[in-house]
Amino acid sequence: MPVLWVIAIVLVIAAIGFFLGRAWALKSANGDQRLLHSLKGYYGYNVALKTVVPAFLMMAFWLLIQPFYINSEVSKLIPEAEIAEGSNLGLVLAEVRRTADGIGNAVDAGVMDQKLATDPAADVELVTQKLKDAGQIVTSDVTPSVLIAAQKHRALSNAGRFAMSVAVIALAIAGAVWGLRETNADFRARNVVEKGIRVLLISAASIAILTTVGIVLSLIFNTLEFFRLYPALDFFTLLEWAPSFSGRGGASSLGILPLLWGTLYISLVALLFAVPIGLFAAIYLSEYAGAKTRATVKPLLEILAGIPTIVYGLFALLTVGPMLLTVFGPDGTGWMGGGRAVMTAGLTMGIMLIPFVSSLSDDIINAVPQSMRDGSYGLGATRSETIKQVILPAALPGIVGAVLLAASRAIGETMIVVLGAGAAARLSLNPFEAMTTVTAKIVSQLTGDSDFASPEALVAFALGMSLFVITLGLNFLALYIVRTYREQYE
Repeated sequence: MPVLWVIAIVLVIAAIGFFLGRAWALKSANGDQRLLHSLKGYYGYNVALKTVVPAFLMMAFWLLIQPFYINSEVSKLIPEAEIAEGSNLGLVLAEVRRTADGIGNAVDAGVMDQKLATDPAADVELVTQKLKDAGQIVTSDVTPSVLIAAQKHRALSNAGRFAMSVAVIALAIAGAVWGLRETNADFRARNVVEKGIRVLLISAASIAILTTVGIVLSLIFNTLEFFRLYPALDFFTLLEWAPSFSGRGGASSLGILPLLWGTLYISLVALLFAVPIGLFAAIYLSEYAGAKTRATVKPLLEILAGIPTIVYGLFALLTVGPMLLTVFGPDGTGWMGGGRAVMTAGLTMGIMLIPFVSSLSDDIINAVPQSMRDGSYGLGATRSETIKQVILPAALPGIVGAVLLAASRAIGETMIVVLGAGAAARLSLNPFEAMTTVTAKIVSQLTGDSDFASPEALVAFALGMSLFVITLGLNFLALYIVRTYREQYE
């Protein structure tokens, strides 16, 4: 049974339990709600919570544990002789999972009958052809051991899904019965429901933290797996980026330095363009513009933040690039050989970052107490002197945070770089040459038909981990700057 059907059934049971809980509470009080400890709705919520929460917790736990169990059972069917040199068990299991999913898709599409899908002695060439007919990407012919393992994987997955459905629905029914048996006039339903809601709110607040921890752990484990297959020293020191998907990493040159240089270079150009314009716009809006002008200009600036990045990428490709080419191209100074360059992506990205700097800086400057302005004017300072010597130093920590947000946004941008900067991984100081970034290569390495557990795919996690460390370092640097200036002006 599909997971969505199980969720729908549990919600239906919870709804029925909610109305039964209300009715039973009134019945236990002989129809007089004044005799109940809590409002009748609380009794219904108590039944619904005891139905939904345990069932969904079991479902989440089951969905987390089942893949590990299936992989452990399926790995027993893979002989060590089937693991080719340069490969590993993870690569073989990835092929098993793809084959199992392909068999299921082929059966659902009617391309493969159930007998062929479950026959361990089936002709592997016929199975491979059926998978291709079903639209499944097959990088090589399915071997007999992989076919048997895929059939076992599919059988265990189906059995596990059925067992989970039965267990979750049974637990939901048991929870509803438990809640209904508690329903009586003396039961403190409101206290129980409020404590349950509090726990749910705490759990919801913890999701962000747990998600961050999960992302970091995923990056760490997959990065370690990559460094087990590819030397870490080469990754951090090689000056060339040349992946070769046919060589399982052996013929690949996966040096991060060209990608890192392109990322920082394009981000620097974008910040040099966005920070002055955004900061000056914020100063004008907060200190010089009238109420009507501010009410009109600020929303127009914030519209820039809502434009999809693919639109900015097309703008860079079709407008900014050709415009720069007319000035710096062969007919101009001759510095620029094509429309895709660091300057193209940097200027376009800078336009996108203007609202991040201006809007946040405007809010921060407006948060500076008016008494500081009045004190400065009382001492005879002009408006420009007040802005320079009072307002900006007081708002500096927030402005640093706004610039940091813009820098993080620039480092993580992908589409503008792909369309505006090109895909060349090179070390160069010329801003009119094509370059690429870490994020663009993460996308390219995870796109295609390569094995997900190969070094060329796992390198994406190492690239992501490197970006995470760089961003974390920027945060620590900004925190140091903020604390230093806070000590000076507070």
